[in-house]
Amino acid sequence: MSQDLRWRNLRLFFVGGVLACASTAFAQSLPAPVEAALARASIPREALSFYVAPVESSKPARRVWQAGIAMNPASVMKLVTTYAALEQLGPTYVWRTPVYLDGVIDSGAFRGTVYIKGSGDPKLVSERLWLLLGRLQGMGVKVIVGDIVVDRSAFQVHDHDPAAFDGEPFRPYNAGPDALLVNYKTQVLGFMPDAAAGIARIHYELPMGHLQVPASVPLAPQGTACGDWRSQLQADWSDAQRIQLNGQYPASCGDKNWPVALPDPQTFALKAVEGMWRSMGGQITGRVRDGLVPQGLKPAWENQSPSLAEVVRDINKYSNNVMTQQVLLTLGKERLGQGSFEAGRTALSQWWQLRWPAAEMPVVENGAGLSRTARISAQALGRMLQGAWASSVMPEFMSSLPISGMDGTLRRSKASANAHLKTGSLRDTNALGGYVLGNSGQRYVLAAMVNHTNAGAARPVMDALVDWVAQD
Repeated sequence: MSQDLRWRNLRLFFVGGVLACASTAFAQSLPAPVEAALARASIPREALSFYVAPVESSKPARRVWQAGIAMNPASVMKLVTTYAALEQLGPTYVWRTPVYLDGVIDSGAFRGTVYIKGSGDPKLVSERLWLLLGRLQGMGVKVIVGDIVVDRSAFQVHDHDPAAFDGEPFRPYNAGPDALLVNYKTQVLGFMPDAAAGIARIHYELPMGHLQVPASVPLAPQGTACGDWRSQLQADWSDAQRIQLNGQYPASCGDKNWPVALPDPQTFALKAVEGMWRSMGGQITGRVRDGLVPQGLKPAWENQSPSLAEVVRDINKYSNNVMTQQVLLTLGKERLGQGSFEAGRTALSQWWQLRWPAAEMPVVENGAGLSRTARISAQALGRMLQGAWASSVMPEFMSSLPISGMDGTLRRSKASANAHLKTGSLRDTNALGGYVLGNSGQRYVLAAMVNHTNAGAARPVMDALVDWVAQD
């Protein structure tokens, strides 16, 4: 080789190295709009982590920033749980709630014990409970001479303290899982002003046994602003057997709904079953209680849930915590034979190790992201999103994500991009995960997290990042 050729090769090697270094530095830098948004929100650059890459895992990442640091993803952790469930259980998986009859029907009376066995159905809402019990009335039964026994042994969960996370036990997002989860363990109070009568009438979504409820509440003086109308009602939740509203309701609010996780959540299913049966005109001489289905007894019928694909859509669109916990517990029950969080986490870990053996394992507590200890890196999440894009369940998974500016938790997003993204927020966390369509037609995965005391002000930062990704 001539001396000139050696010098030329050396020069090309040197220039190539400089360009590679420059490319790497660029890939690990912050886009200017994102940097500016961080400054306006008083959030340091070190509090942000993100990973942006084409959906095709064979292509290099477009831009990363601290992507290898494990951070709290808040509700974006639901993407891990729901994708794992879609792959391991299949999008057509359903939960079945069987009903057993240990007795005889005699002239409109069932003499014996009715058993309802919960299997973890995340969507046993009020109308589906009505359908389940309606089958018994369809057989001509008007009175149960005996008990209704609720079997919740499918899940092995410790007593849940709804106040443990943030001291807000009556917020529906703090409701705990249950093998017979009725209406997400949530009652919905609907307020309808009646100016002529001077009251707001109250409608209750779910009939409840052994619970005294007011039929109305006085209207506030005319001209009272709606404002914080819940506080104006002066609700007292200290008595688990009675809802007390000691205040007034502003007529200026119009019709409003107030979802509430009632006190004594352990008896919620029992009260709901009895309340629904009685609201349908049914009678019962015994009581509704916990118990176990006798071995060998065959079900008379069963109630089938919507498919997992539909459940996952509800979870990710509206960030339902207790539904996600039901899914994680179901993973443990179906994969390892135990409906516990430990088994659910093990099943999820085994799946992750098979799919991404080189990627850092996420730290999962309850699968919903309602946790101070949950952790995942933006890079690991991004690579999981790339895997989901290439998966056979991609259509079900992607369609479960909120559409930017259109629905779910992204309905009020200010980003102008075409994006499907799951949001997550806690007092010190703001996160996004999903897919963004670039102007060029290239689709990208985006995983981004802010962990900082000012995370509540980080939404414009995320919007700026989403819009930057779209402007390729």
